[in-house]
Amino acid sequence: MRESHMRIGIGWDVHKLVRGRKLILGGVNIPFRKGLAGYSDADVLTHAVIDSLLGAAAAGDIGSYFPTGNPKYKNISSIKLLEKAAGIIRKKRYKVVNVDSTVIAQEPRLTPYTDIMARTIAKALKIPPSSVNVKAKTEDKLGYVGRGMAISAQAVCLIQR
Repeated sequence: MRESHMRIGIGWDVHKLVRGRKLILGGVNIPFRKGLAGYSDADVLTHAVIDSLLGAAAAGDIGSYFPTGNPKYKNISSIKLLEKAAGIIRKKRYKVVNVDSTVIAQEPRLTPYTDIMARTIAKALKIPPSSVNVKAKTEDKLGYVGRGMAISAQAVCLIQR
């Protein structure tokens, strides 16, 4: 019997909240008075998932494939980048087993959106929605995130060859 080759990856991202941008998290447009600053759509959750996948496959990080400053990534949907990252790990003969993630934001309240975020991420990865979990937390008014200046996200994934 062939040995199963499993690998774990972790990802983290943070972006500043600014006026004049849509708030996109996990590929979902969240109604809010501010959005995240960034070159793409600045979707911190999806960026953290991408880094976890690439890290698990020992394939670098998000900036290695989708560098800031490259015009083809200006304002791009991070879900499209996630689809490309999933293709990169498939070429290395890995499949995604599961993703667990946390979005940290003082506001807006994100719990009503976590299921749709998980389904959107799962669809991009071509895995069952039950294989993706998204949690929402606050920082109890501590630090940049807790003062409403930024949103961050963490993700961990398991991939298997």
